[in-house]
Amino acid sequence: MTSRRRFLAAASSGLVARAAEWPQWRGAGRDGKANESGLLRQWPANGPKVVWTATGLGEGYSSFSVAGGRLFTQGQQGRTEFVFAYDAATGRKLWATPAGGSYNESRGNGPRGTPTVDGPMLYSMSADGTLTAISKADGKKQWEQNVVDKFGGEVAHWGMSESPLIDGNRVIVQPGGRGAAVVALDKTSGKLIWKSGSDRAGYASAIAFDFGGIRNVVAFTGEGVVGMNAATGELLWRYDKVANRTANIATPLYSNGHLFVSSDYGTGCALLKLSGEGGKVKAQEVYFNRDMRNHYCSSVLVGEHLYGFSANILTCMKLLTGEVAWRDRSVGKGQLLFADGMLFLQGEEGVLALAEATPAAYKELARHRLGRGEYPVWTQPVVADGRLFVRDQDRLACFAVRAS
Repeated sequence: MTSRRRFLAAASSGLVARAAEWPQWRGAGRDGKANESGLLRQWPANGPKVVWTATGLGEGYSSFSVAGGRLFTQGQQGRTEFVFAYDAATGRKLWATPAGGSYNESRGNGPRGTPTVDGPMLYSMSADGTLTAISKADGKKQWEQNVVDKFGGEVAHWGMSESPLIDGNRVIVQPGGRGAAVVALDKTSGKLIWKSGSDRAGYASAIAFDFGGIRNVVAFTGEGVVGMNAATGELLWRYDKVANRTANIATPLYSNGHLFVSSDYGTGCALLKLSGEGGKVKAQEVYFNRDMRNHYCSSVLVGEHLYGFSANILTCMKLLTGEVAWRDRSVGKGQLLFADGMLFLQGEEGVLALAEATPAAYKELARHRLGRGEYPVWTQPVVADGRLFVRDQDRLACFAVRAS
């Protein structure tokens, strides 16, 4: 059976339980962790059971958000990018809303970002910089603007790739314009709240957290990592050593007063320790090394250890010291997420694997080959309500991964 036919194998439809929430890029905490239990620790010889498959997503690398029994993603068809809503139980397409012009590039066309769910609304960023606020129920637009054009930025070489951050009443994105590297807009109207910095846009999505008595926003721009006051956009600190001049992609990771940042192209990773109070925050380097070079995959923190792909090698590293526990070629270069004590791994050649999340050694539990189409499989997989959602461009598959 060809890889394409394996991916689209006939499936029985679904589970009746309401879909668990994975409302944005990398899950509820933007940390790559799914709050799941009772998942299978081994798969059948022919892989986990296919619940349903769908086609018609078009081109693109957009991942998924899952909320209210619906799955949301983005894709390009012809000269238009769309945001799609699917029934998470059956794979039935519910609506499709135009949200941006076409984007074409030799490494793959279409959107790169993932829609963000916030209450009744959905926020998406197209590869050409179109930011759209959409009703989750019926796909109707509330407002739309191309932030690259509006704030004098420039579309990044491989397309605008971030997933919008919703923080309170703010939607935060990186147009990369002069005086507007990062902007906060009112999520109801799209009106400007603040703008900050003049860095060119990177490919990473921002995060927000409370520290030093204020709400912090951290963005990995095209030139460095910047910490800002979420209410005002005031620059609190910046750290450029971990940035490269080609592509900064991995999402920063915050934990207990520490910030982990990483990039590839021969660069490396850094752990920063935050300090401050009364609205003033500083960042001091704890270490910088080249043992975790995240390219398009962001690391996941489980206990005291990080798990991530350093270039094409799966690596386990102790967060606070940078000490490597183990390395393994695993599925080759790819993506990962954490759920129920396990790492769900997806290689860019279309291999899925399951491994224990332990610093003791790489312990693979299951493996299944899907194959790939014309381009590498670069879409981040998602686990929600006992299901694994995997996309390869136009094709989407839902697998049952919870024990019955």
